Amino acid sequence: MLSCSYQVMKSIDGLATRVQHYLDEVLGVPVSGYRVWGGQNDLPYFLRDAFEFRQLKILGTPVVLALDRHPGRSSLGDIRTRLNKVRSVTGQPTTYVTDALASYERKRLIEQKVPFIVPGNQLYLPDLGVDLREYFRQRVNVAESPLSPSAQAMLIKALLRPHWESEWHPAEVATSLGYTPMTLSRVVRDLVAAGLAQAHKTGRRHHLSMTYSAQETWERAGPLLRSPVRQILWVRAPIQVGPSLRLAGLSALARYSVLDEPGLPVFAVNRTAWQALKANVEELPEAMPGTQEWQLWNYSPALELDSETVDPLSLMLSLRDSADERIQSALDALKKQLPW
Repeated sequence: MLSCSYQVMKSIDGLATRVQHYLDEVLGVPVSGYRVWGGQNDLPYFLRDAFEFRQLKILGTPVVLALDRHPGRSSLGDIRTRLNKVRSVTGQPTTYVTDALASYERKRLIEQKVPFIVPGNQLYLPDLGVDLREYFRQRVNVAESPLSPSAQAMLIKALLRPHWESEWHPAEVATSLGYTPMTLSRVVRDLVAAGLAQAHKTGRRHHLSMTYSAQETWERAGPLLRSPVRQILWVRAPIQVGPSLRLAGLSALARYSVLDEPGLPVFAVNRTAWQALKANVEELPEAMPGTQEWQLWNYSPALELDSETVDPLSLMLSLRDSADERIQSALDALKKQLPW
């Protein structure tokens, strides 16, 4: 059985690798000299116990990374105090690194100007703010195009498989979603062009080999994914959940978190199902007592077969731009429930 210390170091090494990829590949920031920081043995034990240290140069500026060895154990105040202590010893910018932060934690760190990196999620480096802003402004025009709704749906369905396997057969997923062979070909081309997968054929059958793990695929695909919600409708109808109608929005998020149910139930339906159902419901111009919010989706809200709700990944995409801190905290809790 693996020792606790070995498991911690293995986790830290994985985090360190994700940081490097995030800076160097995803964001495109020039990174050099990435290595274990040689001065950590001179630090007090409480700092060495709290963090594993790496050193690198970002745009030519030396930076010490403090990778959290025990996520969730320390308060934000303790983290800030410890980083200040490390910074006083190194005389260099020191950045906190962890796998996940709740939205309110990110907000507090930014308010207190504490540098941090959450690989695949967010980067805040106030000490390098001017250079980074200039660098990113030069990269705005090279942003990649978003995935098509069909490619997004197939990718999410592949990520939702109970047991992650890097190789899968897109034709099986396309058939379950009712996509044509022409749509399947476009999806394969889109996923390969996005750098998320490699395609090969055995006879006439397509195979896709994912380039990264499930978590890395989701993080890297993030900028290419969009909310599935095409339109919001207000209807008066019996409250029901069926094969073509799934709980969505805050109604679904309440099932995954401690968030309260919304006053008006929220459902998702795709365009085909809406055409079949709209003759039996009363569409209204605005929300009013006794109505339901129906979200018209760009793809099927039933990617998970045995569920009353939309799938968790599409749900996160539909709500990720919300400015409500309660919703963002609930989404952070949902993200921790993913099997990755």
